[in-house]
Amino acid sequence: MESTGPQGNPDRPHTGRRRNEATHQAILDAALRLLGESGGANITIDAIARAAGVGKQTVYRWWPSKGAVLLEALTERSLREVPMPDSGSLRDDLLAVVESTFLSTQRNPTGPALRSLVREAARDPHLAELLRTFTAQRRTAVRELLARGLKRGDLPAGADLDLMVDQFYGVFWYRFLLGHAPLDKQSAERLTDSILRAE
Repeated sequence: MESTGPQGNPDRPHTGRRRNEATHQAILDAALRLLGESGGANITIDAIARAAGVGKQTVYRWWPSKGAVLLEALTERSLREVPMPDSGSLRDDLLAVVESTFLSTQRNPTGPALRSLVREAARDPHLAELLRTFTAQRRTAVRELLARGLKRGDLPAGADLDLMVDQFYGVFWYRFLLGHAPLDKQSAERLTDSILRAE
């Protein structure tokens, strides 16, 4: 027998949470898209709200500033496109991260958004801090992956995990920003093996 609400109407699943989640995601997607399309132009909360089809106060309900929106948008997209696996094999896990990092920058809006952020960070201290926070988050995740491998004995005692992370992201940012060499699957394999051989 179907249950009824206080007015005798059939109960319906609560959709408020789904609407909130959809709105939240729409704002993050709009922010990342605008960052990628900005070409150096200033992005405002008003612009993000318009692009997401919501009011400005809806954005402020979840984030205190434009930078906070952009940071979550970048972080959320990175977590989606660059998972941090734990398969039990250090090489497999590191390769998966390096490869997915390389390939994610070939996609819109991730690649253009990162380029815009780096360009704007050079003259906007707030965005520079956002970039530092974002890159620190990614470094920490990769270092934790390496630390698991060290604990399992996949790396020699005394392995310099911070240097290994620098090798990965040094190659990534250098090639990403200068474009002098590819960021593809073959490059990911060579870099992974180079990092692990060095230790």
